[in-house]
Amino acid sequence: MSDAYTPPKVWQWEQASGGQFASINRPIAGATHEKALPVGEHPFQLYSLATPNGVKVTVMFEELLALGHKAAEYDAWLIRIGDGEQFGSGFVEINPNSKIPALLDRSGPEPVRVFESGSILLHLAEKFGEFLPSGAARTECLNWLFWQMGSAPYLGGGFGHFYAYAPEKWEYPINRFAMETKRQLDVLDRRLADNRFMTGEDYSIADMAIWAWYGQLVLGRLYSAAEFLDVASYANVMRWAKEIDARPAVLRGRMVNRVFGEPSLQLHERHDASDFDTKTQDKLAPAAG
Repeated sequence: MSDAYTPPKVWQWEQASGGQFASINRPIAGATHEKALPVGEHPFQLYSLATPNGVKVTVMFEELLALGHKAAEYDAWLIRIGDGEQFGSGFVEINPNSKIPALLDRSGPEPVRVFESGSILLHLAEKFGEFLPSGAARTECLNWLFWQMGSAPYLGGGFGHFYAYAPEKWEYPINRFAMETKRQLDVLDRRLADNRFMTGEDYSIADMAIWAWYGQLVLGRLYSAAEFLDVASYANVMRWAKEIDARPAVLRGRMVNRVFGEPSLQLHERHDASDFDTKTQDKLAPAAG
């Protein structure tokens, strides 16, 4: 960033300036093409991708099913955001903000759309009476849930963008957002010094939301930045992240709608529990060849 930038009086969109996501980022909302969404047989229809925000919701569904809530069965349809599928008319009808995940709840007399990952977690927690404590602990849980929703854009759109995705490495924004990311990790580390989970001894939707971003960050799964951020120094966050990572439902949840990494951990779509055993990419790819 050696050249000073003087903003124009009126900003104009230059599509080529957006870095890795220039082909899908734009300054207007709405659908770019007509495309109906597929609909499966289960009460919940999820349209998503295994980004941290998507992982929050698939982990929640798998945790509910692990507790025996058969009514939480869901179809998870893949939305390839790099191809702009989130701008199809059907998706925009569910989420006018064109971001994954988006959920259609068909369990009642009328379908209900739910968008924003935090809203989906809260919707499911209240519907099934799980992973959301009562009384003062409920407020503490929501404190941390909304902390994550407000904080993670500095990690993802801030640090992650400039460290991993921007067309060039610029010192100022990387330093600015690395500082903020480390401050957030310190917030978590101090909280987890005296608490097993974010709200105390009980695992909750706050943990699911925060783990999808910060747990995976310290486990080395985001932006190849673990060493740069010295994540090992946040011992309490690391302990918490590893404990949640070991939960079988969390492993299943982070496999759903995953299109990158180890083929055995990629389940592009999920329509039945048996899909984890029969339809991961390591099992489908040889047949396709």
